[in-house]
Amino acid sequence: MRHEYAADTGLVEADLAAQWHTQFDRWFADAVAAGLPEPNAMVVGTADAQGRPSARTVLLKGYDPAGFVFFTNHRSRKGVEAAVNPYASLVFPWFPMQRQVIVAGRVERIDRAETEAYFASRPRGSRLGAWASAQSSVLPDRAALDEAYRAVAERFADVDPIPAPPHWGGLRVRPDSVEFWQGRASRLHDRLRFRRDADDWVVERLAP
Repeated sequence: MRHEYAADTGLVEADLAAQWHTQFDRWFADAVAAGLPEPNAMVVGTADAQGRPSARTVLLKGYDPAGFVFFTNHRSRKGVEAAVNPYASLVFPWFPMQRQVIVAGRVERIDRAETEAYFASRPRGSRLGAWASAQSSVLPDRAALDEAYRAVAERFADVDPIPAPPHWGGLRVRPDSVEFWQGRASRLHDRLRFRRDADDWVVERLAP
């Protein structure tokens, strides 16, 4: 199962953008142009109050110099963990391009108005699903979820737009570090990391 990375691709400091978000713009655009399935899919790692980690794949819904935004039920496992231990790691696994972006930073809830605006843009079925599913809770069977969805659909039958549940919203990961990882031959990969240093950013090369 060993796969050798290409020898003629690389990432050097001279080619790196001056800001992490500009470099992310470039690589994200490359992933979209390459036709990667769901290039905005990212692995989100959180930990509980005892430091026990958990991870799952979530879709990135926006980013800017302030950080990366995704949405969730705040009562879900990741929502609860982000509240009690407000730090997270993100990984964008763009394997066909032999690239990864690895983020670490503090988690905060976004403004409620921003959550409501995004929620209104979701398909109606997804909005109903957010009300129907007590995310991460134990269900007796699939029928229970289907029944919850039917009840919510009836409740909101004449309601448009459907409001966002009060326990549902956006989380922003404000990065302390953003690493751009490019595969190279002989496992001598390029790893260039933007790291927050007080009010500025420094760029560091990490050993592979």
